[in-house]
Amino acid sequence: MKQLKTRLIISMLTAGFSINALAANIEEIHFLVPGGAGGGWDMTARGTGDVLYKSKLIDNVSFQNMSGGGGGKAIAHLIETADRQQDTLMVNSSPIVVRSLSGVFPQSFRDMTPVASIVSDYSAIVVRADSKYKTWKDIVADFQDNPRKVKIAGGSARGSTDHLVVAEAFKNENFDPRAVRYIAYDGGGKAMAALLSGETQLLSTGLGEVLEMSKAGQIRIIAVTAPERLPSAPQIPTLTEYGNSTVFANWRGFFAAPGVSKEKVAEWDNVLEKMYQTPEWKTLRDRNGWVDNYKPAPEFNAFLEKQEKQMGTLMRELGFIQ
Repeated sequence: MKQLKTRLIISMLTAGFSINALAANIEEIHFLVPGGAGGGWDMTARGTGDVLYKSKLIDNVSFQNMSGGGGGKAIAHLIETADRQQDTLMVNSSPIVVRSLSGVFPQSFRDMTPVASIVSDYSAIVVRADSKYKTWKDIVADFQDNPRKVKIAGGSARGSTDHLVVAEAFKNENFDPRAVRYIAYDGGGKAMAALLSGETQLLSTGLGEVLEMSKAGQIRIIAVTAPERLPSAPQIPTLTEYGNSTVFANWRGFFAAPGVSKEKVAEWDNVLEKMYQTPEWKTLRDRNGWVDNYKPAPEFNAFLEKQEKQMGTLMRELGFIQ
């Protein structure tokens, strides 16, 4: 009888350990997206949440899109309702630095809790599948003839990374970057619609937002801002191949509300690091042409401070800030 009880206890304990081993690391994450559907922020948040859920690293995931103010509305909401946002991660990227510097909104990354950088996404210059532009040099020739007739859509405000990247590209062709005719749309989906409808001739966006459409023949990517061709998109030339020195990668990462505990941040960092080892993540990353760029909270914060200085210098050179 004693042996039977012992076996039962061992059996129950083993079962308990098995259940715990299968339990998710975090119960819930609510992802706040500071822009519309279809953009890079939206894709990153939903893709990350989906992978975390499917790989059983979290039990529940939810998403909320909150457009407005170049991302400022969502940032203000996260800060003002911090007590109710203990399970919320807001996705953001280089624009949080750029828009703070340009005064689009009064807050900066310092007003929140940086959690982790996730990926880098190179920028892409895109045209319709039936566009007369076949190469970057074709665009340069038209711009030289008349800058006003080359309209460029972007899924974010003037002075944003979509704008800065294309302005830098034309600057590196010895044009005045302020002559670039950039048309801002609320989110990548609306910017893409403008390109496809003929409202604009070009689209400046993240490679991850357009790579699948390019493979399907719906649009054509003229060039990317990578230093060399990417393994996930070997057929797409880089600007450097045309003698243009523009190289830029837009990081994307997550921020929490101010006042979130260090223990909570460590939990998030732990689960995000585990995510990188899953086959679901590798599939998502390669499909979107992203580059792994994981930086946990301490490194991420130091990186943000460094980028603030770099972007400030570039924006002053381009005349976007004094």
